[in-house]
Amino acid sequence: MTRLADLAELVRAPAALSVPGDVLSGAAAAGALGRRTPALAGASVLLYWAGMAANDWADRRLDAVERPERPIPSGRIHPAAALGVAAGLTAAGLAVAGAAGGRRATAVAVPLAATIWGYDLLAKNTAAGPAVMAACRGLDVLLGASVGPSYGRGGREASRAARGLARALPAGSGLVRALPAALTVAAHTWTVTALSRREVSGADRRLPRATLAGTALVAATALGRPDPVPVALAAGYAGRYGAAQARVLADPSPARVRAAVGAGITGLPALQGALTARAGNRLLGLAVAAAAPLGRRLARLISPT
Repeated sequence: MTRLADLAELVRAPAALSVPGDVLSGAAAAGALGRRTPALAGASVLLYWAGMAANDWADRRLDAVERPERPIPSGRIHPAAALGVAAGLTAAGLAVAGAAGGRRATAVAVPLAATIWGYDLLAKNTAAGPAVMAACRGLDVLLGASVGPSYGRGGREASRAARGLARALPAGSGLVRALPAALTVAAHTWTVTALSRREVSGADRRLPRATLAGTALVAATALGRPDPVPVALAAGYAGRYGAAQARVLADPSPARVRAAVGAGITGLPALQGALTARAGNRLLGLAVAAAAPLGRRLARLISPT
């Protein structure tokens, strides 16, 4: 019988703490925070867990060589069961998104689910892998904005251009306003994914140089206008994740790379919190960032990578 602990390891349960902040930062940027936001965050977590299960199913033969302790190659979870978990969680995530946000949320959730499966089954081991994974996180941010207002703040029609964008996009100008936050999270995700591809073999120093530069740019982008809360959160994100990458630059061994990937995953809430606070929701931004230390503690029990 499959144990709950094995399923938690399969889907890398603690890493899901980095997921709701995507939706919250997108909703904050779009002015769409409301009663539907928690359900959209739940849908995002379900889709994330689905992607983790599908990832292990797709990698089961490679993991048998490189990571035999993982749930599938160790025999603790049957491959068919892992595939079933991935499919079931995907269906559940799409259903929750549709119930919470209707056609607008579904119009973002369906491409998000397709991109997740496309990464796991097709793109992961190709040069396009980091970009596709970045697209997953960017779409996740836009999921939070999908139920936003179709026009400007307060419901007023801002301009003909804004009305045109509203008609052209499923959630109108809400998605447009959330696009900078989505691109920022996507850029961070690219750095983490690029590093993760060297978790087993180690990296040459060119990779951490590139990702470290990307992290600096991401942190600067998250600052926005001068405000102590987003500044502090962005600095905390850059300091912890940047320090882990600097250690890879000094010693690009597999262990250091894995540590940097873990720091990127567990440090994402601080970045999401900075983006949320930048949109004017300081207390919510601090609450989002609070998931980072909890994620680091749980990562000691179940690896997020």
